[in-house]
Amino acid sequence: PRHKCGNQKSCPQNYFAFKIISGAANVVGPSICFEDMVLMSSVKNNIGRGLNIALVNGTTGQLLKTDAFDMYSG
Repeated sequence: PRHKCGNQKSCPQNYFAFKIISGAANVVGPSICFEDMVLMSSVKNNIGRGLNIALVNGTTGQLLKTDAFDMYSG
């Protein structure tokens, strides 16, 4: 069977499914999936160099904001 975000197991009831994939230099970009919806990826063109963060409401699961923080340039 297929599980949310391509995970190997289903999450228990009342838990959110998520998957975070780190990038590989500038060859493969990072991605963040939450409840089977890709929040950030190179395809969506909303990732950047450094830390990529998706802020999600922990009660409702609603996406509040996405951003990238460039730790290299300061």
